[in-house]
Amino acid sequence: MFFSVVVPTYNRRAILEKCLRALECQQLQDEHRYEVVVVDDGSTDGTVAWLKQAGLLHLQLLCQDHQGPAAARNLGVEQASGDTIVFIDSDLVVTEHFLQAHADAIVQAEQELGHNRLFTYGRVINTCNFDHPNAEPYKLTDFSAAYFATGNVAIARTWLAEAGPFDTRFQLYGWEDLELGARLKKLGLKLIKAPTAIGYHWHPPFSLAQIPNLIEKEIQRGRMGVLFYQKHPTWEVRMMIQMTWLHRLLWGLLSLGGQLNERTMAPFLQWLIQQGKPQLALEIARIFLNWYNVQGVYAAYAEAQQKKS
Repeated sequence: MFFSVVVPTYNRRAILEKCLRALECQQLQDEHRYEVVVVDDGSTDGTVAWLKQAGLLHLQLLCQDHQGPAAARNLGVEQASGDTIVFIDSDLVVTEHFLQAHADAIVQAEQELGHNRLFTYGRVINTCNFDHPNAEPYKLTDFSAAYFATGNVAIARTWLAEAGPFDTRFQLYGWEDLELGARLKKLGLKLIKAPTAIGYHWHPPFSLAQIPNLIEKEIQRGRMGVLFYQKHPTWEVRMMIQMTWLHRLLWGLLSLGGQLNERTMAPFLQWLIQQGKPQLALEIARIFLNWYNVQGVYAAYAEAQQKKS
């Protein structure tokens, strides 16, 4: 098995270094090989200069103007040499047995199922510990029910060719990977969990200064969710993008119709942060962040319907 690990990146030099150093240390059995295909999406923080002198033996560096992660992943797959593509994000730090765990899960599943119509999905553990990301334990909030997400997934290149590339119209935040997943599901691919293929997803500790950007991301995710629904107009997609009366009612009630927001909740969130509980503060902030997302979905959908008429 020849793995091509495709890593799109944009202005993440510090954590990218940890990501790539960890990938250089993979312990793979002799029958397997790997390369790391980094696609720089127009970074301006010195990423490319560092990559060119870093001395990473498995690195293949590709560069493009800033076009977003969908275009970056497409370029990475196009230029990759491997028969099996692994997608991770550039802020993911993996264990030394990461690729072998994916390989073992793929081989075992193919033997049990009698076919290769499958892909493996590893475990992602969220952490804000930059110095020692792998010290973070698995938490309930790390659970993901996503069918196909590019944070930690391995799939035969042939299935990507059959499903088609990532849709580059998803230029704002969110959904380009799950939309590809919807196409893979139509091909009958089975999701195989690989819990020992562990990646630690680093993000800075939550602070109030991040809230405007998080709100903007939720609004963008709403707009891209409508594009997702236009391509796959199913109830399943409506549930995923939170475009249902249930989500509107749930987040409307929890946020008191938007009265619990970034302004009214700021003192409480700051208190939690000062108590050393930034992750809890972020989870509570998701109450109004989800409300912004639902509002964004319905606003984008109304706009799309108006354009039709």
